Amino acid sequence: MNAVTEDLSVNKLTPTRLGLAHDFPILARPVHGRRLVYLDNGATTQKPEAVIEAERRFYRESNANIHRGVHWLSQHATDLYEASRVTVQRFINAAHADEVVFTRGTTEAINLVAQSWGRNTLRAGDEILLTTLEHHSNIVPWQLLCEQTGAVIKVVPISDAGELDLDAFDALLSERTRLVAITHVSNALGTINPVAMLTAKAHAVGATVLVDGAQAVAHHKVDVQALGCDFYAFSGHKLYGPTGIGVLWGRAGLLAAMPPWQGGGDMIRTVSFEGSTYADAPQRFEAGTPNIAGSVALAAAIDYVSAIGIERIAAHEHALLAHATAALAAIPGVRLIGTAANKAGILSFMVERIHPHDLGTILDSEGVAIRAGHHCAMPLMTRFKIPGTARASLGLYNDEADIAALVAAIHKAQDLFGTRSTAP
Repeated sequence: MNAVTEDLSVNKLTPTRLGLAHDFPILARPVHGRRLVYLDNGATTQKPEAVIEAERRFYRESNANIHRGVHWLSQHATDLYEASRVTVQRFINAAHADEVVFTRGTTEAINLVAQSWGRNTLRAGDEILLTTLEHHSNIVPWQLLCEQTGAVIKVVPISDAGELDLDAFDALLSERTRLVAITHVSNALGTINPVAMLTAKAHAVGATVLVDGAQAVAHHKVDVQALGCDFYAFSGHKLYGPTGIGVLWGRAGLLAAMPPWQGGGDMIRTVSFEGSTYADAPQRFEAGTPNIAGSVALAAAIDYVSAIGIERIAAHEHALLAHATAALAAIPGVRLIGTAANKAGILSFMVERIHPHDLGTILDSEGVAIRAGHHCAMPLMTRFKIPGTARASLGLYNDEADIAALVAAIHKAQDLFGTRSTAP
């Protein structure tokens, strides 16, 4: 649970303006002749000029393949790549830089754990504990693993507010539980799970814990040592960084015992037709030429966020979430889906007699970008007996003016569908 969030009283918060929109060039681009109001940060965040420039500068001044070259440029590129690893280490407070594996994103990181640690560890009858809140990327890899190993999945239910049923979690944990794979922050509802507490419970029965942190790292402080988990996965593009780069953090002992998942260049020590030997982690899991420029730009994104202050960002977004929640709840015909007491800046909602896709289209015509659909969380939508929701997700550059534009656009949609209430 986020200490920043815990210490803040929603009723005492006033939304602030961080005044950082000017750092993001795309936010100056009009959409349909209107100011762009970008509220789709749960899908991907926009990129500040510092990140765009870092990637551009790498290709202009430093581009070379890494680890294999003896020439200066290759060594320079290698230094930048490995320095990015150290930046990630410090950002999530990992004990060692070698615990940081670069991947294409959260999805690849989870699949890596499933196919390396999981396939090497799980046996028929072993249990994997998931929750109803999970993104498809933290469901499907485990289903594939169960088909390969004979392990089975158990699912922790949630309340109508979108909070984890902790009694059910306790009841489902047993000596057969080998893995607990949980989201830190629900991408569809914004629910923040008490990861440290859940991890301690899982470890008490000997289970390993993987945390999907895709929706957490941009919004509040993540300390993997304090959380106590065994694996933590996140994506750069949700952290104001580029697409195609992500991170798997794993405990050094676990990574050292895991076999390679993909074979190729740079993950080997020796190769012969009779057999091969493999590099130590993290190189063992980074086969082929990695996204070098992406790692450099991810480090720039982390530097950008860190310079602002992750606690400051968390406080701003928490206040704005309280403001937005009240604003949407005051609109007749709007139903909020997911009202957990401890939430990140995500608002899922339904508007009476307007399909989420229709609503998203109308809001787009007003310059307001939201996400509409099942948000890669179809089991969660089934739990609420709905096909999907409209989702507004907040970022550090959003402010009260964006919420006002969202409310006005919802009113416009209700007017077009003839569903707007005229009651005072």
